[in-house]
Amino acid sequence: MTARGSRGGALLRAGLVAAVVTTTARRLLETDPPGGAARWTRTNHRGEPVSMLEGPAVAAGLVAGALAGGEPRTRGAVALATAGAGAFGLVDDLAEDTSTRTKGLRGHLGALAEGRLTTGGLKVLGIGATSMLAAAVGTRRTGGVLGHATDVVVNGALVAGTANLLNLLDLRPGRALKAAVALSAPPAAGSVGGSAAAGAVAGAAALAAPGDLAERDMLGDGGANALGALVGAQWAFGAPRGARVLALGAVVGLTLASERVSFSAVIDRTPWLHRLDRLGRRPAEPGAKATAAGPADEGAPA
Repeated sequence: MTARGSRGGALLRAGLVAAVVTTTARRLLETDPPGGAARWTRTNHRGEPVSMLEGPAVAAGLVAGALAGGEPRTRGAVALATAGAGAFGLVDDLAEDTSTRTKGLRGHLGALAEGRLTTGGLKVLGIGATSMLAAAVGTRRTGGVLGHATDVVVNGALVAGTANLLNLLDLRPGRALKAAVALSAPPAAGSVGGSAAAGAVAGAAALAAPGDLAERDMLGDGGANALGALVGAQWAFGAPRGARVLALGAVVGLTLASERVSFSAVIDRTPWLHRLDRLGRRPAEPGAKATAAGPADEGAPA
């Protein structure tokens, strides 16, 4: 089989596995939601109830899809990064103390500096730790000790940073799913593992998109962080060093910009981004405004 054929087979196999696991997990969760349905219900920017069961279902599908193709060491590292980000994101979704106004990466890091551990701070530490562990497992040694250590740090930071970035984009229906599919495409051509990761993203997104775009479901931190971690791991373990460094710089730059600039405002002002963002979504209601408590709230926890 040619390299192209191997990549194509891995993409299709991972996509199918991710789709099946995502839909199966969602049905099981809907049948008996842990802690009751109310625990998984939030209010969106229209003031309507939405379910967060999409998040753990998508995370499960992504992990299964990541394990469906590629070299064992790499797919294990990708699955570890994805599962860790999804788990710590889910903790933040379900245990967040909404009585505080600690928001954003800067806010949670500031709380840690003051000796306060928020659920967002726990997520930052947890995703950072699992991302570095995944990088240590999945990064191949291609030079001396210093070069390898640098690669591990860059890869771990790229995984963690992308996990956070996709969560920052998850402010409107379908936005994080669309971004993940687009960002997973470039490295898919580089390796069988990269193709499997892209297939996992596409398969899980295809099953989640109808409910997300219709505003019945939301990814929450658990789903968005898992998506970002998988995409970050795909770049970390499949792209050349130069591309990885550039990608990390872009992730860091966008994350810092998010503390001062509204991504939604930029998207709304950019015609082609606005059209893509609106694709498949429900029409906006005239005069409607986002609710302060909705999942689309700007400044959501990092």
